[in-house]
Amino acid sequence: MSIEEAISLLKAGEVIGLPTETVYGMAGDITQTSALERIFSVKERPFFDPLIVHIDTIEKARALSQNWTPLHESLAKLWPGPLTIITDKTDAINPLITSGLAQVALRIPRHPKALAVLAHFKGLAAPSANKFGKTSPTTAQHVRDEFQSEVFVLEGGACEVGIESTVVSVKDPSTIEIYRPGFFSAKDIKAHLQALGFEVNVVYAESPVAPGQLKHHYMPAIPVLVSVGSDLLHLIAHSEQELAKPLRAVTLLPLGHDAKMAARIFYQNLRELSKGHDAIAIILAPHHFEEEWAGLLNRLKKAASVWISQ
Repeated sequence: MSIEEAISLLKAGEVIGLPTETVYGMAGDITQTSALERIFSVKERPFFDPLIVHIDTIEKARALSQNWTPLHESLAKLWPGPLTIITDKTDAINPLITSGLAQVALRIPRHPKALAVLAHFKGLAAPSANKFGKTSPTTAQHVRDEFQSEVFVLEGGACEVGIESTVVSVKDPSTIEIYRPGFFSAKDIKAHLQALGFEVNVVYAESPVAPGQLKHHYMPAIPVLVSVGSDLLHLIAHSEQELAKPLRAVTLLPLGHDAKMAARIFYQNLRELSKGHDAIAIILAPHHFEEEWAGLLNRLKKAASVWISQ
């Protein structure tokens, strides 16, 4: 599918698989209620889970926000990129997008094809292009595998980041809250703002405004077994008891020492290792709890069927 075909489908109220640097999104025009409804129905997504609005310019973000402050403007200097900024919405935002809440999540993705499409719209809602709660797609083929011919996909190669964006909100002039960790850590954001003259606290928090907040999310077709400190045999034995079934073909997924590389291939690994195995095992080491791993650890906790700590 070409960029022109993608634009045409979106203007006709269809949804498409849209490449970004994080994951592939299921995009629909924010000005068409039917397109938004189709996102929820095709993904089998509950209406209480908000959507992120993707735009291509900061001017569009300002137009969709009621409280765009100098701190928001400084955060937006990380755009295009894997950062989502929560802000008070204007009446131009359909309540379906925000699950009826007063705030909206905005992002400019860092992918040339996404930006070329977005230039033709006020904004596109684009949650990950997978069935709700399942593993996010990082290639066009992942989207095709999930939806067959139901959703056309704009080919954009493998995603550079591999996990969803960091979601932040300006709590007050001195505090930034991170509702979903991702590529950017609290340390990254604090350093970015300090360089621009802002002294702020950056803290991790939870909020219904951000997507992906449910306990179980990103789950592959087979169980993911996670252990902190115990060996593989103990993890398997414990998991067989907890899941009440034998696990004869368990494959080990090493995360390594490079957090960015591990995140880039995480969802790809979950999909590939789900074929021909009973479960995927991951043994966490102390360095996996350092801040640069926060985004991947967040996804892993939600993807895991079993999690044991010593």
